[in-house]
Amino acid sequence: MDIATADIKAIEQVVATVERTQRTKDVEGFLSLFHPEALWTTAHGTVLIGREAIAEFTRAVLPAASWDGQVTYEVTHTQFLRPDVATVKVRQVYHSAEGDDEGAPLYVMTKREDGRWLLTACQNTAVHEERD
Repeated sequence: MDIATADIKAIEQVVATVERTQRTKDVEGFLSLFHPEALWTTAHGTVLIGREAIAEFTRAVLPAASWDGQVTYEVTHTQFLRPDVATVKVRQVYHSAEGDDEGAPLYVMTKREDGRWLLTACQNTAVHEERD
């Protein structure tokens, strides 16, 4: 397996962990995915700078979140800006009895010296259907 293939698989694993930690409301597992100086913008436009701010928000919101369905995350595109920096487009779908809600997160991820990929700059964008 070449380096790019291994890195793509590692990045896909981070996204799968985002999915798992959201489903199980695993706050600490979710927070472990972030670079210490990460920037996170929620789907509602809240801007959080640094892991501490992300942690404060996540600890307040994730355990209390309620949904009656499942969420899935699928990597739809990965582009390497450098060998240690990648942009990752994700299709996020909340499946519920009332129908699906979709998000289109964009993650900029960086690779640490130990080979681990971390979320560094992320925009979680809600997708709205266009209406005629």
